[in-house]
Amino acid sequence: MSQHASLPARYDHVGSFLRPKYLLEAREQKAKGEITPDQLRQVEDKAITEIVKFQEDIGLKSITDGEFRRTYFHIDFLEQLGGVKTDIPVTIRKPDGTEELAPPVMRVIDKVRHAKNIQLADFEYLKSQVSAGNTPKVTIPSPTMLHFRGGRAGISREAYPELDPVFYDDVAKAYGDELRSLAAAGCTYVQMDDTNLAYLCDEKMREAARQRGDDPNELPHRYAAFINKVVAQKPEGMILAMHLCRGNFKSTHAAAGNYEPVAEALLKEMDLDAYFLEYDDARSGDFRPLRFLPKGKTVVLGLVTTKFGEMEDKDELKARIEAAAKYVSLDQLALSPQCGFSSTVHGNNIAVEAQRAKLRLVVETAQEVWGA
Repeated sequence: MSQHASLPARYDHVGSFLRPKYLLEAREQKAKGEITPDQLRQVEDKAITEIVKFQEDIGLKSITDGEFRRTYFHIDFLEQLGGVKTDIPVTIRKPDGTEELAPPVMRVIDKVRHAKNIQLADFEYLKSQVSAGNTPKVTIPSPTMLHFRGGRAGISREAYPELDPVFYDDVAKAYGDELRSLAAAGCTYVQMDDTNLAYLCDEKMREAARQRGDDPNELPHRYAAFINKVVAQKPEGMILAMHLCRGNFKSTHAAAGNYEPVAEALLKEMDLDAYFLEYDDARSGDFRPLRFLPKGKTVVLGLVTTKFGEMEDKDELKARIEAAAKYVSLDQLALSPQCGFSSTVHGNNIAVEAQRAKLRLVVETAQEVWGA
């Protein structure tokens, strides 16, 4: 059983930020071969230094690198695990004219292993920029991303004739090795981003899982056991949180539905410290699923949307926090935006100043509700 730890503050954020134009231009130059990887990294360093100051000026206590070194929140990490190959996603246009990112498929082609330290150098630079008293946070994709989208068909039968327990043990060991490398460098806060459990709240996605040969009622419990294999390897003193995302490509969402189908497995069975749950509009349902949250854990309510610039009303946010507190103690709640502002390099349809204003609203509201 994990020893649950407190978050740095009652206000937090999911981690990704809008990329500055000069960084996007440098990435294009690198793709064309006009600058070297080292030159791109120097540009990324500059942008990260600026986004750290941006966060600290707002008053945030957990500080990320904005995911400025990534194109996608998940692919850039997963493709560096040994035994994993990713099919690069493409943009598709839906019948209503909006764009959506076709889900990339992670394929396991060999035994999964921790081939190298993936986030270590990035964390060390982030840590060097964060002021004393604040906490550098690392965001990584959830290990369930290696199973859900492709299912059994996406995992080599030669490498893994049976998934349980060897596949899950290998992935957990790879994640454990990564967490240990980060902890040795001083990392105390890691957030895993998971779309799959949120997708299992949506009947369309549940049916897609059935078509792949999986039982959507069984999967959340299997994933809870999977995540707990990672938690069992978590270094002492590290906060391990999970963010559930319903899709965030260019301000669109891919899934909807109340958390009820996954709530017990997610909140009660997973031995995590904290959960970032999207609650910015009606697609997420009500707060009743929070009744499964045990003592010692925290739910960070994502009440402020990152998808659009319209500002939320502070009094309404307080009323919604009060509504959530009918199902779980106020002491086990915190506040954040519903997602990152740029889960992919493309960014959401929101201006930098709106990004700043929304984060300030989160900080101010949380300070007024919890006094800290």
